[in-house]
Amino acid sequence: MGELPAAPHKQDRVAGGRPHRPDPANWSPCGQLCPVCRAQLSALATVAATDALRPLRPADAWCFVGVTMLPSMTDPDSPSPRHVDGTVLLRVRAALPMLGPSERRVAQAILDRPGAVTEWSTAELAGEAGTSTATVVRACQNLGFRGFQHLRLEVARAAPPVAAAADTHPLARIFDDAADAIRLGRDSVDLAAIDRAGDVLAAARRLVLVGTGFSAPPLQDAAMRFATLGRAVEAPSDVLGQQFAARSLTDQDACLTVSYSGANAHTLRACRAAKEGGAVLIAVTSFARSPLTQLADISLVTGPVTRTHDVDPFLSRLSHLLVLHALHTALDARSTASSTAPMRDVVAEALIADE
Repeated sequence: MGELPAAPHKQDRVAGGRPHRPDPANWSPCGQLCPVCRAQLSALATVAATDALRPLRPADAWCFVGVTMLPSMTDPDSPSPRHVDGTVLLRVRAALPMLGPSERRVAQAILDRPGAVTEWSTAELAGEAGTSTATVVRACQNLGFRGFQHLRLEVARAAPPVAAAADTHPLARIFDDAADAIRLGRDSVDLAAIDRAGDVLAAARRLVLVGTGFSAPPLQDAAMRFATLGRAVEAPSDVLGQQFAARSLTDQDACLTVSYSGANAHTLRACRAAKEGGAVLIAVTSFARSPLTQLADISLVTGPVTRTHDVDPFLSRLSHLLVLHALHTALDARSTASSTAPMRDVVAEALIADE
């Protein structure tokens, strides 16, 4: 890094000397960087060099009471960075000297047990660090994440991929990864929970399916499959439509949801509405500790697949699809032949006539 032009070293403080995020208009790029800031900027530059971030510039570092952040880490409009080979952990380690004592304990707990972070709840991480849940959330935000759920997803994504032979065809690697993901899902899902969910679905007067993003297509597929059993099922694609349907559920109904993270705000809003009306909530998700599993009556957890991906958790979605198919099979076993026979006619009538 070349020498930086001299400029005022501005820091913003609040009463008691606690760090805060000042208005961006008041942030001042460090001119003559202090030794700590210079060391941190160098560490973050090293991280950025191995990450899919735009090139780091000296002006990208803003110093305010010991917190140095990258705009691309905090700007919600920035592309989501690709984390590979522990880059997330490097970023957490680089920020350690910048955090307060309580937040530093949170960061150190993440570094000490990264494999456990994906299974922890906010409260469990707080217990591990000997601090409060509010401190955990604040520490995650000061590390550049939107909160603990965001950090946990990025840690899961940062797991290094299993090395493959150089001559392995991409198709072979994809099928091998899919087989591993399916085995993980099979070993993770509670079979007794599948049986309980089947009983609930069979007894429900109404069934509403809710999910957004990449979780929506599996739900639409499941809705069609449930319909072939003669079950009335609703699967609104619009997030507001999901909330409208969920709010009309009662204690005679059921709500089935799919969410990879278990922390999707739109999905949680609809699920809370269903629960408030008394409906039984069945959740298909990848993480055992999440806001969704805390809310659900029955949780079908497939486990997080530790394979690097940018946005789409495709391998986890394979297990979600199979769990939904297992629910369809369980419901089919509880259905009568008279309810499914007319549905076969629908398929037959869709075929073209022989010429």
